[in-house]
Amino acid sequence: MAAPIVPGPSSVRPPGTEATEVRPGLTLTVLGCDGSWPGPAGAGSGYLVSGGGTSLMIDAGPGTFANLQRHVDPASVDAVIITHHHPDHWSDLYAFDTQARLALHGRRVPLFAPAGLGDRARLDRTPTLDWRVVTDGDTVRVGGLSCSFHRTDHVFETLAVRIDGPARAVGYSADSGPGWSLAELGTDLDLVLCEATYTSEHEGTAGHMSGRQAGEQARRAGARKLVITHRWPTIDAASVVAEAEAAFGAPVEQASIGKEFVA
Repeated sequence: MAAPIVPGPSSVRPPGTEATEVRPGLTLTVLGCDGSWPGPAGAGSGYLVSGGGTSLMIDAGPGTFANLQRHVDPASVDAVIITHHHPDHWSDLYAFDTQARLALHGRRVPLFAPAGLGDRARLDRTPTLDWRVVTDGDTVRVGGLSCSFHRTDHVFETLAVRIDGPARAVGYSADSGPGWSLAELGTDLDLVLCEATYTSEHEGTAGHMSGRQAGEQARRAGARKLVITHRWPTIDAASVVAEAEAAFGAPVEQASIGKEFVA
């Protein structure tokens, strides 16, 4: 079942706001990438995806709202996607909501999330967030972008998302163990952002993937480019990348705050 279509940017931005230049492809900007908890000067999961004249904030972990403001005016974000109930992926919704009350002048921001999250966060009645439940198999359109959702291997209902722009496609695993396949997002992805929380010796200790498992998943899915994310702050980044590259068979990049990737 498809969730409601969200109007394009021209119909949801305040009158008099000029549309930004539409560039080909998709840009993914890292707002936060620490797994489970933010390390020193770090931030939880959060990403800005832009393309087709549309901007999406995907996940809003602790520290991500401050970093969002380094790149765009939060009022220009067309919709928010939250992948699951763990607070390291949504706690900055409080900051987003507070700023929106002052800046949006009554406009509501569409927010797509699994059932029950609005109630859990106690933000289900805020006048600024338009909560829309999505689940496995749903597809929504936000302006120039199409987003499809697939349930992963994680403790709560967790939704990976595929974002299709006018000419490129990006996939985001959200949180997942190895029991789910990235190929469910399709085998034609220009860029895959996949969680790689730790190295292979930790496999099976939590509902996440190692660098090795992320690399294998991306290779099997035929991803053109792999970026790994959600690393625990106590795990060596170079070791996770080395595992992922050996399994993927090509260079792999580690997400870091402020870094941009173009699909």
